[in-house]
Amino acid sequence: MSHAKRALIFDMDGTIVDNMAFHTKSWITFFERRGHAIDPDAFFRATAGRQGGEIIRSHFGADLLDDEVMLLNHEKEAVYRELYAPHRKAVEGFEDLIADAKSQGIALAVGTAAPPANVEFTLDGLDLRRHFDAIVGATDVARGKPHPDVFIEAAKRCGAEPADCIVFEDAPLGVEAARRAGMRAVVLTTTLPAEAFTEFDNVITIVSDFSQLSLDELFA
Repeated sequence: MSHAKRALIFDMDGTIVDNMAFHTKSWITFFERRGHAIDPDAFFRATAGRQGGEIIRSHFGADLLDDEVMLLNHEKEAVYRELYAPHRKAVEGFEDLIADAKSQGIALAVGTAAPPANVEFTLDGLDLRRHFDAIVGATDVARGKPHPDVFIEAAKRCGAEPADCIVFEDAPLGVEAARRAGMRAVVLTTTLPAEAFTEFDNVITIVSDFSQLSLDELFA
């Protein structure tokens, strides 16, 4: 008897790599250059998982031209990559978990709000791209999280139904996107405490890193 295709879908920033503090620092720098001050915690909770262009338009106006948004987003992301480059590494246990998944025939995907340059910076910089069956980023879908688009597209490319997918996330907007996609989620507390996710009924477990996880238990 054939079994349904199973898939693991990973958010990238704050999940595969513990880098959200550096994204927040780069946004702070970006806004300071323009005379704006932001509260780091409130900003993260409101924006983590959203696409950079969405964030920029929410602060500077929905009528900004696409070219203007692109230039502003490139500036912010260049600051981020400069800040994070010396610290770039995968979260503990990640490579062991995906090796176990591959040995069991479980598909692997990335579903991220990151632009292509950041996907390359992280996945190619850490030689991780080769492990994934699908990589879906900001340019592949119209809407960022909490809309489910990125996870639905990742599942489609893996040939898996939403009910057979598990999403790994670090942000409430990402967990909400998984919920809307009909997927269960594992939360990593790289950037927020467990209490930030109590409202979500699709969360299987909450851990500090991947070494605490068992695929057999997750799919049980």
